[in-house]
Amino acid sequence: MHSINIDKIMIAPCGMNCGICRAYLRDKKKCPGCNESNENKPKYCTSCRIKNCEELKEGSGNYCFSCKVFPCARLKQLDKRYRTKYGMSMIDNLNIIKETGIDSFMVLEFEKWACEQCGDVICVHTWKCNKCGYQVK
Repeated sequence: MHSINIDKIMIAPCGMNCGICRAYLRDKKKCPGCNESNENKPKYCTSCRIKNCEELKEGSGNYCFSCKVFPCARLKQLDKRYRTKYGMSMIDNLNIIKETGIDSFMVLEFEKWACEQCGDVICVHTWKCNKCGYQVK
């Protein structure tokens, strides 16, 4: 019934839930998410300075909160843009994952992004349901 992807693999190192991104939700050339292969990813995703961060690659964790400079300037800039344009914070997401664990975070994501009309996924970039078109904002 629900097509919202709540798989942990969909959470990018920066705290973005790729399952609510318009690039993942589109029908043509669907992006597989940050943690998957680069096929069909937009250039801004494949060249992402956070995903390709040397500190993250050298560290022991899968998420930016495990980095010694968390939150770095790059993450703060991305977080500010998403807070301002889309009402979502990657730093808040990462703090929730760090404090409560990925499984608890995934439950919260499902509750937050499931359409109240049909149960499909709400896109963070449009605040519309991907299936029925219900507008949240």
